[in-house]
Parts: sequence; structure tokens; C-alpha cells
Amino acid sequence: MKHEKGYLIALSGVILTLVWIGIFKFTPTEAEVIRPLVESHPLMNWLYAIFSVQGVSNLIGITEIIVAIGMIVGIWKPKIGYWSGLAAVVIFVMTLSFLLTVPNVWKVVDGVIVTEFFIFKDLVFLGVAWLSVERSRQYL
Repeated sequence: MKHEKGYLIALSGVILTLVWIGIFKFTPTEAEVIRPLVESHPLMNWLYAIFSVQGVSNLIGITEIIVAIGMIVGIWKPKIGYWSGLAAVVIFVMTLSFLLTVPNVWKVVDGVIVTEFFIFKDLVFLGVAWLSVERSRQYL
């Protein structure tokens, strides 16, 4: 399986970010930071009925770490790369959907519409994840 350097660099950025943010989810600070995002999301808010605030954050974190590991393995094992890429697509679509589900996420500041810009990184990550799926699928 041939990979171009640009693709591997982009994939490395996605993998490192998933691992880094995944690890951070195990901290009480991050658990509280993501709480309003998860609580306001219609597909995720039910998690707090089953798990604690830290438990939900840990679950999300371990998912991100497992997906990152799968994407690393997927460089050499296309089947794992395919499924890990699809899981990453779901993660990034869910994150981007916070732009639609979090109350007051859009504001006007000095006449300019602004939002939580850190979420927009996931648009690029979504593209890389989808590229990973497409590249892996051709070797299945």
C-alpha cells in the first residue's frame, strides 16, 4: 500500500490530536469542559443517565485513543484502517454537530459572526478521516 508523504503528515496530525485530546479526557478539567457540549447534544446527552461526568469523558477519551491506534495500524492493515477511518468520521461529524446543538455557540462580536473556532479543526480532520476510508477501501 503506497502512501504519499502529505497524506501521512495529515494522518499523523489527526492521530496525534486524537491521542492527545483522548488522554486529556481523563482529567476532571476536560470532563467539565465537554459537559455542556455533551449535555446539549440529542444523541449524546443520555450518557449522563448511565455514567458520571468523568465516566462519560473517559468513555469518549478511550474511544478517541482506540480509533487513533486503529488508524496507525490501518497504515499497514487496510481493513483496520477502513473501520478506524469510519469511526473517526463519526467522531468528527459528532464534534462538528456541536455547532448546531450547543445553545449560544454562535455570537456576534463587533459585527462579525463568531463561534467556537476550535471545533472547525474537525472539518479538516473529517476530510483526512474520509480520505483514510477511501484509501483503505481500495485495498480490501
